[in-house]
Amino acid sequence: MISPDWPALPFAEWESTCDTLHMWTQIVGKTRLALTPLENHWWNVVLYVTPRGLNTSPIPFRRETFEVDFDFVAHKLSIRTSEGNEHGMGLFPRSVADFYSEYVACLRSLGIEVSINPNPVEFDDDTPFDEDWHHESYDVKYVERFRRILIDCDRVFKEFRSRFIGKSSPVHFFWGSFDLAVTRFSGRRAELPANVDPLTREAYSHEVISCGFWPGDRKFKQAAFYSYTKPAPAGLEEAIVRPGAAHWDTQMGEFIMTYDDVRATKSPDQGILDFCQSTYEAGAHLGQWDRAALERKP
Repeated sequence: MISPDWPALPFAEWESTCDTLHMWTQIVGKTRLALTPLENHWWNVVLYVTPRGLNTSPIPFRRETFEVDFDFVAHKLSIRTSEGNEHGMGLFPRSVADFYSEYVACLRSLGIEVSINPNPVEFDDDTPFDEDWHHESYDVKYVERFRRILIDCDRVFKEFRSRFIGKSSPVHFFWGSFDLAVTRFSGRRAELPANVDPLTREAYSHEVISCGFWPGDRKFKQAAFYSYTKPAPAGLEEAIVRPGAAHWDTQMGEFIMTYDDVRATKSPDQGILDFCQSTYEAGAHLGQWDRAALERKP
């Protein structure tokens, strides 16, 4: 039986909306990137799940702060400042270029001037935001499904995070790769190639095991839960993980459990926890992490 608490999210049916929403979140996320001080592993640029959508948390600007909030219930984007001012704009079928133009105007109306790179990242279409008139879909039905899934994943990932007392990321949403993730750290620095790009060097400066959810893309056309260990220890791809539908995906180079397989389990919450826990145990064991010092006893 399929749990009604975890709605279907077939990538092919909301691909256009997913792409448009991806670009909108990049525009807002790049605002954080431009204005917030760098934190380890780019934690300063992420978005966070709220009961109604996604939020930036406070962003500093001069002696004030402001936040940007995606409300997928009222279908509105709001910008609120520490001075009590607010400006909103509607979320409906509209192009990325139209969204970008009004968003910049809203910031300026609140006295916020910021320059962002208008080129998408980690996306297979490099059309600049202000020239992107072809991504213009906003299917309310699938936006609502995506919102509900993010809320459920956020809740389960936070439970998984609570089992670890070592360094761990918050549960956060990366607008570049358009996924919700939580990452654990061994505490040891990672050996990286000398020619690795600065973004990757900051993200993977230390040994990590990361679990997350993403809605799919044109390379992997279905929503899925994933887990990877970086650097990957020898033999990781041969590890046995849970539940039974979880497996190593050679193309992706990580453990995968499709969202539909999770929905089909007796308890999706427990299935996700088992996936995160077993893939973590596989990477931590083979990577010789000091688990006794890093894990919370039940």
